[in-house]
Amino acid sequence: MESIENKILKSLKKCGRGSVFFADRFARLGNADRLHKAMELLTKRGEIIRVARGIYCYPKIDKVYGLGVCPPSVDDIAAAIAKRDRARIAPTAFHAQNLLGMSQQVVMNYLYLTDGSARTLKLENGGEIKFKHTAPKNLAFMNRLAMLITFALKDYGADGVTDEHRRRIKELLPNEKREDIERDYSLMPDWIREIVKKCYEELSES
Repeated sequence: MESIENKILKSLKKCGRGSVFFADRFARLGNADRLHKAMELLTKRGEIIRVARGIYCYPKIDKVYGLGVCPPSVDDIAAAIAKRDRARIAPTAFHAQNLLGMSQQVVMNYLYLTDGSARTLKLENGGEIKFKHTAPKNLAFMNRLAMLITFALKDYGADGVTDEHRRRIKELLPNEKREDIERDYSLMPDWIREIVKKCYEELSES
């Protein structure tokens, strides 16, 4: 009779390495105690890694640079939770700034806005992911760059945006279609929209 561990591994292999999953996904294979033991065994064998309580990853293995097991990114973990809960999320504060290359600050506590339930998830590495409930309008962005710029600058505040931040925005804008960014203008505070418009003007003049 095939073991629960092997059944779990077969399923994970179909999803591919890098997949973040929840232990209760395999609840059909056995009771809670048996499933817990299966996850413990697979973790001990290095087949999967635990990233938070009840959340695991079938990790990618880097053989090119010899890095070995590659844990999932915080965005991968947050995205898996959002998909399970059928919620939308948006990285904000320091996390959004890091993703844009506006800050090199080491982040251990990550904040996401969500239209789902507010919660705090403790990670195995000692960090945490916090989901803060927000109005659906704040998550209506069609373009990810427009969204990240908005939440990154909101955290700095109108008086905290520097020339270096504006320079970085000008570097990033050409990576997206201008009409896609402009489609989200109505979701940006007036002062952020004016910064983006000014960046486009300066790009046109250069």
